[in-house]
Amino acid sequence: MPKVSPELLSILRCPVSGSPLVQEGEELVSTAGDSTGKKLRYAIEDGIPLLLPPELLAAAHAATSGQHDSKA
Repeated sequence: MPKVSPELLSILRCPVSGSPLVQEGEELVSTAGDSTGKKLRYAIEDGIPLLLPPELLAAAHAATSGQHDSKA
């Protein structure tokens, strides 16, 4: 399981709520909820936290998956 360094974790904040993040397994979790009270979860891929709000994460994955399919 990739660990985020304590130094980095101390400065990271949830992009939605602005709250500090804590690591739970292979995810970072906001310490405060969003407007509905739900704590947001962010994946860590290859040791890099992906701090995109949930609605943008799906769009980012869709955009990157189609970039390498066409040949020029």
